[in-house]
Order: sequence, then C-alpha cells, then structure tokens
Amino acid sequence: MNDIVPMNSLAPLPVLDGGGVSVSLSRRAKAAIIVRLLLNDGADIPLEDLPDELQANLTHQMGKMRVVDRDTLLAVVEEFASEVEKVGLSFPAGIAGALDALDGKISPHTAARLRKEAGVRQFGNPWARLGELGADRLLPAVENESIEVAAVMLSKLPVAMSAEILGKLPGPQARRITYAVSLTGAVTPEAVDRIGLSLASQLDAQPATAFDSDPVERVGAILNSSTNVTRDDVLTGLDETDQGFANAVRKAIFTFANIPARIAPRDIPRILREVDQDKLVLALAGAEAAGFAASRDFVLENMSGRMADQLREEIGEAGKVKAADVEAAMADIVDVIRAMEQSGDLLLVVEEEDED
Repeated sequence: MNDIVPMNSLAPLPVLDGGGVSVSLSRRAKAAIIVRLLLNDGADIPLEDLPDELQANLTHQMGKMRVVDRDTLLAVVEEFASEVEKVGLSFPAGIAGALDALDGKISPHTAARLRKEAGVRQFGNPWARLGELGADRLLPAVENESIEVAAVMLSKLPVAMSAEILGKLPGPQARRITYAVSLTGAVTPEAVDRIGLSLASQLDAQPATAFDSDPVERVGAILNSSTNVTRDDVLTGLDETDQGFANAVRKAIFTFANIPARIAPRDIPRILREVDQDKLVLALAGAEAAGFAASRDFVLENMSGRMADQLREEIGEAGKVKAADVEAAMADIVDVIRAMEQSGDLLLVVEEEDED
C-alpha cells in the first residue's frame, strides 16, 4: 500500500488509542485505515503480493489501533483519493513485476535468462502452475519422484486431477502413495512450497521449441492440403523409412475418403449447411471416378430423402467433371470439416486400432 501511494502530505492527524487519548496519525497508520476500510466494504485486496515485511508491519499496525473518528477517516480517504488521482502511469516493482507484465510479449528464452540473471522466482504459486499442466504431463513426475513427494503432489493438486493421475498408476504404487498421503499432516507450508517450485522448474526446464505442434501434426496438416497423388506417394515413402511415424501421420490426416469412418451420421446435415452447394455437387459427381464412392453414398444416405433426391438429380445433370475440379471441391469440404472441428462445433470419430 505504501509503495503504491505516498500518504505523507497531510499534517499529523489525531486518532484515539485504546484509552481514548488523542495521538498523531503516522503514514503507516493511514495505510492501515485505508486497508481496514476496504476490507469492511468487502474489497478483495491482494495483500499476499506485498513483501513479507510490509505484511507484518501492516498487521502489527492494525493490532495497535482501536478507534478512528469520522473526521479523521474522511481526511485520510480524501488524501488517499487525491494521491491516486495524481498517478498517471505506474510500473511493476522490480524485475519480477516487469517480467510478469511482459509475460507472453517477450520470448520464453529471454524471460528465463533474465529471471536466472536476477535470481527471480519464476512462480508465485507453483501449484497453480502445476495444476494447469494436466494429468498426462504430471504423470511422469509422480512416477519418478519419491512416494513422499508424490503424496504431497496429490494432496495439493485439484481433486479431479489427482484422481485421474492415481487411476493411471500401477496398483501397488497407487496404494503406497495413497497411504503416504495419510502421513503428510506434519509437512510445513515451506516444504510444500519448495516441492512445488522444484517440480514446476523441472517441468518447465525443457528447451524452448521452434514449433507449437509436434511433427505428426505438422506433416498431417501439410498432407491434408496436398493432392491425393502427392499424399499417397509421401505416405508410401514414410512406410519404407519409418512405418510407426507413417501410421501416426495417417491418423492425423483427414481426407474425403475418411468421411464414413470419422464423421457421425447425425453430423452430416450440420456439415452440409456450411458447404457451398456447387462444391458439394461437384465433389459427389466425381467421387466414384476418384475412388470415393463410399463417401458419396454415406453423405447421401445421411441427409433428408428430399435433399438426397435433389442432389442425385444435380449430379446426373453435371455429367463428366474434371478430376482437378473434383479434388478442389473435396478439399473445400474437408476444410469446412476441419474448421468445424477446430472451433469445437464438430467432434470427429476416433478410429479404433486394428488388433493383431
């Protein structure tokens, strides 16, 4: 509070101590009055962000004070309001505050280097950061840490996330960790904080990467926009080089041929409402020649009978269509499906792996 607005411009003000004796009002007392007033009004003041020394000083000051008369209260409030109105621009205190303000604006590499050089703690509340990572990201840490540390982790993480992690652990390990939770009653807040900082630092210590998505997603996205000939040729080559990678890429690819396996029948009408009618007719008209008759039939079978009859009539009138135009029309339909999936308007069906 004192770091935000200097409250020393007024002459000393009288305040009553516990015995009803008038005493001078210090700057620290003025801050205590403002904090007390805001708390009485239900304001959520992040006092925990203040340095420990200031939190302690404020607490001691509030403990000393008893009664403030109305005139004194009004004078302090007017002074505080006047000082706030004079502030044109404020900057975060110290390198830690500056880094927080610039989070996402400067590169992670630069931010990490500056924090290291200045010895700045990277996480205010490391457990909040850990809770954002998700169960899959935290599972290896739980598996590799000691039983005691794992018990602290599960005790501090959100209940649903802890339950998910516990369900993915081998039975014996899950039972040992669960029992260890019963022994965490004497763990100090400082120890919990150190554990959280250590775990968060380990998980965030991975080198920054140049790409936001993994190689499978990037190759899949490229092949989604490639021609059928190019796609098949690349996948054949990948099979010879790395069949596991090739299979993963195939799962990431969505083409016109995947419509029957990856689209739920009930979603066909919603998709068609977003597709240009001429593109749809062109794609369906050339589907059989392109080897995608199953996709054509799936689309026609999962729309209203009247609309399907109308489309069949238009397909017949279209006659012979150019293969390049058909492929472009199919690509447009796939783009619509991909856009709906990315926006959350459509959920693709997950293909089950073939069992040997």
